[in-house]
Amino acid sequence: MKVMKFGGTSVGKPERMHGVAKLITRDNESAIVVLSALSGTTNLLVNISEGLASNERSDARQKIDQLEAQYMQFVEDLLQTDVAKEKAKKYLAEHFEFLNIILKISFSEALNKDILAQGELMSTRLFSVYLEEQGINHVLLPALEFMQIDAYEEPQIGNIKVKLSQLINANSGQTLFITQGYICRNSKGEVDNLKRGGSDYSASLIAAAINASVCEIWTDIDGMHNNDPRVVEKTIPIEQLSFDEAAELAYFGAKILHPASIWPAQHFNIPVKLLNTMDPEARGTIILQEAGSVGIKAMAAKDGIVAIKIKSSRMLLAYGFLRKIFEVFEKYRTSIDMITTSEVAVSLTIDSKQFLPEILKELEAFGSVEIDDNQTIVSIVGNEIAKTPDIMKRLFDSISNIPVRMVSYGGSKHNISLLIPAEYKVQTLQLLNKGVFGL
Repeated sequence: MKVMKFGGTSVGKPERMHGVAKLITRDNESAIVVLSALSGTTNLLVNISEGLASNERSDARQKIDQLEAQYMQFVEDLLQTDVAKEKAKKYLAEHFEFLNIILKISFSEALNKDILAQGELMSTRLFSVYLEEQGINHVLLPALEFMQIDAYEEPQIGNIKVKLSQLINANSGQTLFITQGYICRNSKGEVDNLKRGGSDYSASLIAAAINASVCEIWTDIDGMHNNDPRVVEKTIPIEQLSFDEAAELAYFGAKILHPASIWPAQHFNIPVKLLNTMDPEARGTIILQEAGSVGIKAMAAKDGIVAIKIKSSRMLLAYGFLRKIFEVFEKYRTSIDMITTSEVAVSLTIDSKQFLPEILKELEAFGSVEIDDNQTIVSIVGNEIAKTPDIMKRLFDSISNIPVRMVSYGGSKHNISLLIPAEYKVQTLQLLNKGVFGL
């Protein structure tokens, strides 16, 4: 059995949902299909939730009416028969009745999670009605009956495996299952969501739970590219990546995949394929334990970086100094991306400003503190690239006019990272694309 995940753009229009139905039935392998909310839905639901939280109920009501009108038109274009349309609209009426009831009661964080869950619940019910209209036998598996996180918001893979197996076994003989991505229940039994990686995370967890033959992630681009196609004209899809390489690229800015989302598949050695709904015949990218080749494969950029420099000639060489620095960031649950040291200073980067004032105040106890805001990390990724001859010369020859603030080299055999001012990001990616890949 395989897992197939389709994102919001893949199901965001009726004709694309029609195409998804063809994709999931084009071979004989049994499958669990994971769907996101229709594109744009989650953003509107967030706006509705924010309106309720700030007591702007008339604005929230207007957005609910707007969303309902969009869905009613979607049904008209998705389905052909009056019977199917009536059934779909009845389902939708239940969800919008729920949203309208919330307008009349006090808002809470628990209600916020319920609101956000409506997108996936509606997309899967609509898709199920369409499959039924087409005579495609399937079972709708509610993710809220098996997808679970603990008090630390970590997925309970053991419980997921047991509950999902029970649901599949209860439908013996069935080969096609539809379920929601993103949504789950928390340790209190309340509706919640997976946050990191969303529906991709759901798909990876499900693939691990059932020991799937493959986890297919279908999006609107043909695999992971060697560079950011939004800012670099000439990019090419990567045929094969290792899990480590893919995780590095995802962490450092490759938007096609969230870094947390492939961990379950990696842990249980489930191949992951990144495929294009708009071009199903494209080869895409396969992610395996093996890298397949040595050398640079891709680069990605991570924005919103803050560089912090702590200078202290008195304490730097003292025993435990770095530990005390790290404890400050641990206290405020803020991760560090890059770090360099000299005799009198430590420079490091973070990607969150949530606790920046508190962190800076505590760091001042160790010496003078300077920050460089609005920085970008450009990460160059590939199997054993640290061993590639003249690698640093090739990189710096390509970007000789770019002011590089920090370099991380040798910490990982898969990654070399450069910290640059954000305004040089596009130029740097374009120069590296030409200098490293000749494109």
